[in-house]
Amino acid sequence: MSDLLSRVRSLRRPRLLVEAARAGLLAYDRNRDLKRLMRASNAPSPDRAVAALLAEEERLEETRCAGDARYSLTRHIDLLIAMMAEIRLLPGTGGA
Repeated sequence: MSDLLSRVRSLRRPRLLVEAARAGLLAYDRNRDLKRLMRASNAPSPDRAVAALLAEEERLEETRCAGDARYSLTRHIDLLIAMMAEIRLLPGTGGA
């Protein structure tokens, strides 16, 4: 899990993306949003969720940086919101 947290801590994203995600944290509903983002019937554990969200966010960041027309700003923000919220649920992060 420390590898996962170090990967998250090393992320560098545009300030506006991060601020938008922080603003959305209050409205985050794990049961509703995580299942929708992960296209799953049940929400996984926070560590599995963070790993999957991080992988998808990294792919989306590559799409954004490439200027690809398939990039979705709203999905990117939703992924960052979910990742921030799920990290708070991990043991030892002090957010729970």
